[in-house]
Amino acid sequence: MFKKILYLLALILFAGFAWLILKNTDLNAFINVVENRTFDLRQNIMINEGVKKHNNDIVIIAIDDASYEYILDNYGEWPLPRDIYAKLVEYLEAQNPQIIAFDLMFVKSMKSNYKADIQLVNTFKKYDNVFTSMNFDNQPEELRIPPTLPEKLAIDLNNNSKINFSDHTYTNCRTILSDILNTTSNIGIINVSRSDDGVLRKMPVVVKYKDKFYPQLATKVGIKYLKDKENQTINSLSLSEKSILSLGNRNIFLDKDGSAILNWYGPAGTYTYIPMYQLIKAANNEKTTLNYNFNNKIIYFGTTASSLFDIKTVPTGKVYPGVEVQATYVNNIIDNNFIKKVNKATTLVISIILAVVIATLVMRLNSAFIASISSLSIYFIYLLISYYTMRFYDLWLELIYPLIFSILAFTLAFIVKYLIKSRDFEAQYKLATTDGLTELYNHRYFQEQMKMQIEQSKRYENNFSLIIIDIDFFKKFNDSFGHQSGDAVLRQVAFTLKKNVRATDIVCRYGGEEMSIILPNTGKDEAKSTAEKICKRVAEKPFKLANGKESNVTISLGVATYPYDGENSETIIEAADKRLYKAKNNGRNQVG
Repeated sequence: MFKKILYLLALILFAGFAWLILKNTDLNAFINVVENRTFDLRQNIMINEGVKKHNNDIVIIAIDDASYEYILDNYGEWPLPRDIYAKLVEYLEAQNPQIIAFDLMFVKSMKSNYKADIQLVNTFKKYDNVFTSMNFDNQPEELRIPPTLPEKLAIDLNNNSKINFSDHTYTNCRTILSDILNTTSNIGIINVSRSDDGVLRKMPVVVKYKDKFYPQLATKVGIKYLKDKENQTINSLSLSEKSILSLGNRNIFLDKDGSAILNWYGPAGTYTYIPMYQLIKAANNEKTTLNYNFNNKIIYFGTTASSLFDIKTVPTGKVYPGVEVQATYVNNIIDNNFIKKVNKATTLVISIILAVVIATLVMRLNSAFIASISSLSIYFIYLLISYYTMRFYDLWLELIYPLIFSILAFTLAFIVKYLIKSRDFEAQYKLATTDGLTELYNHRYFQEQMKMQIEQSKRYENNFSLIIIDIDFFKKFNDSFGHQSGDAVLRQVAFTLKKNVRATDIVCRYGGEEMSIILPNTGKDEAKSTAEKICKRVAEKPFKLANGKESNVTISLGVATYPYDGENSETIIEAADKRLYKAKNNGRNQVG
């Protein structure tokens, strides 16, 4: 019964702590931050092991520090005149690339060189594989009246999930050149999604503006890739109840805010980088070291120079260009390997299973060391499983909630086990030191306590006394009323003794019908007074016999006191025993 109550209490405590953990907003936010770091660690381990290989067909034309310096030296300004981009596109298109995407925003017309803008617009008219970008924000109308965008830029989204895209809903838009807006539908959004710790681990597939959905630039590039490479025409997106977005034959799991969690391929510089100044030189037939074939490549233009402020922090590095985030996104579409994170319900089930296994191990194993090592091993096995499920199945199993639940179960199991062992120890100790019939301390315990009292009295120079008791004519009583009645009398006399002494006094069964009382810090007179009181109480009390009848019983008592009656336990016992027999010889029912 005791064990069942303990198990129930432990279960209630476990459930209570688990509920508090799950409901505490601040704690959950902290746990999510730590969990995200475990994701980063797993991603980096896979990269270091060479598990992931980026797609070599993705190339980045980087406006790096050298290119930025070249542009300022040769053109005297930034942004670069738009006809230069038009010229670069023409140069690249001659080599038959698959896609050209600008992670750059062609904002406002350059009044000093309007013709250059027209050349870029004509380039977008000419080629259907050229993409550019813009972004949404929440600037007030006082600054900018929210524009109405062309219908062709939006995409149909059949949303059957619980995702409302509230984190990716915007009230304003920073548009690009109106001629480009009206010329092409190859315009994607470059808004990003950061975690609470500021790290970019995922990207919104679509964003919401004026109740319409607009695809991410990389989503648009991915759709174009699927159309050209796999003959998949995608005119709308479908989002299922399980937050799975269908992109052709690709299934992209979306997190609760509507973002796709990216698989990362390496630190900054993983993809092929070509400095933009080399491309400009090549397009102008100037001398350059550039010797690269762009045939069938997916080409991204973007800034990597630190002074141009498009640097992100991602799982694989604190300094990571935004254009390479776009490249990673497209790479995920090509490989169809976006990360799928298990939901909270699944995490809770896993956590409970681990907790039950660990608690069972702790309760069943006798060795605390082995139980601890086994519990650590169980969680380590789960760590390995979580790593390999991400490595082979792109599945993100959470680590921190299972760890917390495991520690909680481990701790509670040890507490329950300790309480059970303590109770068992007490029971065993009681069996070892207590007489089963009278429930008084046994003779062995009596001898130990006598030696202990001698030592303490010597150390502190005080007294203690001993009373030895014998039930008068007990053998004759047994013969007359039977052993069962004799046992009943022994129990009742023992009860009377315990009731009439102090809590610090030690009542023992000395042997047979003899009992003893050790009285710590007690002199002769006080011991004699206690003995006389006990003698009187026993004589006055009618004792119930086994047959239901009652009978009076008397006792004889002998008293001895340390150090007056002896210097060790043997002489004290001998003195008390002699006085007991003196009381019996003098007529019994008295103190010797």
